[in-house]
Amino acid sequence: MKLFYPTTKVLSSLFFCFLFFTGCKKNDVNNGNNSNPPDLITKVNATSVSGFVTNENNQPILNAQVQIGSSTIATDKYGFFEAKNIDVIKTAATVTITQTGYFKGIKTFIAEQGKSVFFRIKLIPKTTTGNVNGGTGGAVTLTNGMSVTFPANSIVNATTNEAYTGTVNVAAYWINPTSNDLPLEMPGDLRGINTDGNLQLLTTYGMAAVELTGSGGELLQIATGKKASLSLPIPSSILANAPATIPLWYFDEAKGLWKQEGTATKTGNNYVGEVSHFSFWNCDAPSSYVQFNCTLVNQNNQPIPYALVKISVVSNPTNVGFGFTDNTGYVAGLVPNNTQLKMEVFSNASCIGNPIYTQTFATTNTNISLGTLIINNPAVVLNVSGTATNCNNLPLNQGLVVVKYSSWFYIYPITNGAYNFNIPVCSAPATVSISVVDLSNQQTSLPMSYLLNTGSNTIANIKACGTV
Repeated sequence: MKLFYPTTKVLSSLFFCFLFFTGCKKNDVNNGNNSNPPDLITKVNATSVSGFVTNENNQPILNAQVQIGSSTIATDKYGFFEAKNIDVIKTAATVTITQTGYFKGIKTFIAEQGKSVFFRIKLIPKTTTGNVNGGTGGAVTLTNGMSVTFPANSIVNATTNEAYTGTVNVAAYWINPTSNDLPLEMPGDLRGINTDGNLQLLTTYGMAAVELTGSGGELLQIATGKKASLSLPIPSSILANAPATIPLWYFDEAKGLWKQEGTATKTGNNYVGEVSHFSFWNCDAPSSYVQFNCTLVNQNNQPIPYALVKISVVSNPTNVGFGFTDNTGYVAGLVPNNTQLKMEVFSNASCIGNPIYTQTFATTNTNISLGTLIINNPAVVLNVSGTATNCNNLPLNQGLVVVKYSSWFYIYPITNGAYNFNIPVCSAPATVSISVVDLSNQQTSLPMSYLLNTGSNTIANIKACGTV
């Protein structure tokens, strides 16, 4: 088996599938061979599954529906959600976000017993980008070069399977494989099941979300025996290394994984292939992998949550992937085997280019753990502590601290009326907005601006009262 595809080394290839996915233990993956069909039955209990959901403008989405395992919860006004002690599929646990006007946001992770996992998810607007006639067919082309072409009499009602010859509204969106938003927008975790039924790590050259609706809002699909042509642009920075033909994969929502179906051909600056139905589609080269994990703490052995972790291939730094540490500073995922890699830690996406920690390491065919890594950098990992009370001036027993730094929200627990956490920033001094929430009475303080300096910062008592 060919273990690695050196000719497919591209920007944002995400060889290791989102580092923030809670990882397996040493023998939970196939140690580079990846030759077995995935186990999609065995469940484990995840301590916490949490994250933030935003719209296309990075604004939090309120009341988005979040399905995790058998539970459904809603995001709060910060776009935050959290489910605790929840049973999920071990190999491919999923978080599915549903919000009117948007494509589903779906994240897949490898669950580990007793571990938590954290996400940042940006939903893709479901906007009609063009229309065709179901009887005569036609094409819809986006300004970025993506296009979908339908033959005549190829559309049916998705529910009744009856032929549809009216106006077909096409909502289409191209997911740029070189965009910094790729790990926020794309569904799954770039693992796929190939035609042999085996699990593979995927290198993406571009994805598409497509949904068809009729004039009455009814959901439409491609008729059995028919195919539409899908053309996806190849960014100029990766065009030279793009293979002549590449497997096509669609996202299987039931499994939480990509499934191989067909191929696409490099035609000029695009990949062109035929698809038999619409959902998310992906042009990917498969490879093998091993499991990676580490835990980030400061010089006082306190966890560093919400840090952005980047891993790149040393021989080609444009091969990168990103993820976030959870509330314990833990980060895990999949990385290419037999490869020299570089790990960089950033405070957040706004700080890329100014790492607070760097380390190189090499993989073999065996899973790798870097253990606990100490980031002794009080100039960018700031400590914040303080107290919080309720409307009766009593210490908060069920509360949260909500911090907004740059365009990102962060949430930390309050215990017995006190909080103490580390927040990574681009540089100090850093201006943040802080408020506290009383979960028992659903009261919150108004956000207040604070200037945080290098090292430790003590905040005067904040009263969670006045705003429901």
